[in-house]
Formats: sequence, C-alpha cells, structure tokens
Amino acid sequence: MTARSGVVGPRREDDPGAAHGAHGAESGVNTALLGMLLFIGSEAMFFAALFGAYFNSRAQFQHWPPPIHPGETEFHLDLVLPVIVTAILVISSLTMQWAVWRIRAGDRTGMNRALIVTLLLGVVFLFLQVYDYAQLLGEGLRINRDIFGTLFYTLTGFHGAHVFGGVVGIAVILSRGLAGQFSARHHVAVEAVSIYWHFVDVIWILLFLTIYILQ
Repeated sequence: MTARSGVVGPRREDDPGAAHGAHGAESGVNTALLGMLLFIGSEAMFFAALFGAYFNSRAQFQHWPPPIHPGETEFHLDLVLPVIVTAILVISSLTMQWAVWRIRAGDRTGMNRALIVTLLLGVVFLFLQVYDYAQLLGEGLRINRDIFGTLFYTLTGFHGAHVFGGVVGIAVILSRGLAGQFSARHHVAVEAVSIYWHFVDVIWILLFLTIYILQ
C-alpha cells in the first residue's frame, strides 16, 4: 500500500520508527517485572514477620542464644562458615548484575558466562548451608531444641528455599540464553530473575547481621 491509502505496512525491526515504537511500548513497567516486584513485596513482608518473631523472642532471654547443654551459660555460633557463604552470595549478586549489563549491551555470550558463574556460586552456597546444618546438628542445635533453634532453622531454611528457587530461575534463563534467546531489546526474564536474586542477597545479609553478628 502507498502512504496515501492511509494503511501502513509492517515495520522491520531495523526501522528507526519501529525502534521508537518499541521503546514507547516498553516505557511503562513490564508486566513480568511488575509481577516479580509484587511477589518480592509479599516475601519481604513474610520475612519481616519472621524477623519480628526473632527479635521478640530475643528480648525475653538474658543470654542469647540460649545455652544448649546443661551447665553452660551461653552458646555462640561459629562465624567462619557464615562469613564465607556471605561473601559467596554477595559475589554471586555482582555476577548476576554483570549478566544483566552484558545482555543490555547485546553480549549474549558474556551474559551466559556470568550466569554460569552465578549458578555455580548459588549451588555452592546451598551445599555449604547443608554442611553448616550438619555441623550444628552435631553440636545439639535442633529445630525443636528451643525457641532459638526453631527460629534459626525457620529463618535460614526459608531463605535457603528462596536461594534454591533462584538457582532454578537462573538455570532456566541460562538454558534459554544458551539456546540463542535474549537480546539487547528482549531480556525481561533476565531482569526479573536478577531482581529476585538481589532480594535473596539482601535478605541473607540481614540474616547474617541479625543471627550471627548481633547474637
């Protein structure tokens, strides 16, 4: 059709006008990102309730954490492993953001490499958390031992479940990236998973400060 007929044919992706139209269509909040933000908001309130229960219980004890064995006056959590896993999770958040920056620049290969590193770090975090649980169980800290044990395993356990969910999400977008999907203009899924992963990182830092530093 000619321009005089009033009908405009389909635009190609390399048409400047098409790029402008795509930009205008994406100027609002993407529904996938909005859904992720709403989900994170609900999870933030969930963790806020758990933190509230923790601090309320902590205020009722003179010695916190309460001693595990008879005759002990206090119990201290070891800091070495928690510091290591904290560093691992912080680094994984950086590599996740690097993946976002790479795909924004149209570098799918760089994104895939950053996602592989992030995925491996997430798996290592989960492995070390399970190892830490085994050590603490050997020391007598069980979920039904006292209020501290209940709150400790509830807080860290739910966070671990969120890390596992993040690892699954990263694996999915990595598989799509390796299949040739995502580009500088189309990578909403990568952005959404990265926001979730940063949320998981922030929650762990708060847990680390609350449980291990302020104990």
